[in-house]
Amino acid sequence: MDDAWITDLAASAWLVPALFALVVGDAFLVVLPSETAVVALGALWAATGAPPLAAVLLAAAAGAVVGDGLCYLVGRRVGLDRWRWQRRGRIGRSIARVQAAVHRRTAVLVFTARYVPFARIAVNLAAGAGRVPLRRYLTLSFAAGMAWAVYNVAIGAIVGSALRDAPVLAIAISVPIAIALGLVVDRTIAAIDARGSSRPDGPPGAEPPRARR
Repeated sequence: MDDAWITDLAASAWLVPALFALVVGDAFLVVLPSETAVVALGALWAATGAPPLAAVLLAAAAGAVVGDGLCYLVGRRVGLDRWRWQRRGRIGRSIARVQAAVHRRTAVLVFTARYVPFARIAVNLAAGAGRVPLRRYLTLSFAAGMAWAVYNVAIGAIVGSALRDAPVLAIAISVPIAIALGLVVDRTIAAIDARGSSRPDGPPGAEPPRARR
């Protein structure tokens, strides 16, 4: 198969900005494949040398911080129950679970939720509605976003470096691997959270929110 088109795509000036926009959008629309795109570009970089690794990492991390920050602002300005989608379905259940714990476990929630789509929206909304200090939130969000970007790029790069002569194949192999690892991470976090339900303080959403003074 002629891989010239994928090399041209890797060199396109719009590719990195498109990645940034995709990651920002994924903060609200979990159907957008931001993780898949980051992994694919990591594989593409390792196989072809383009797009630049630093640009991919910065675009992915910046998109994560901006998207999560916008979600935080929605929670801060709008609250957690104005719209139906905030009260129902997986997002509603996730919000109920993290609302009481967002101050006690801010760092843990921000970092782990980065890998669980619906939990990510819930944590960011709850952090904003709960008035978690913006400076603290942004510091944690930046660290979590950078770790997420490095993790996904690394998965793609490992596969891409082994298939330098077949960039399309590298992408095709790295994406399913990333999805499988994502499922493992998701299940692991869920298992840890379930184990926490047997502790005296219960799971993140087990106790009612305390009134702020």
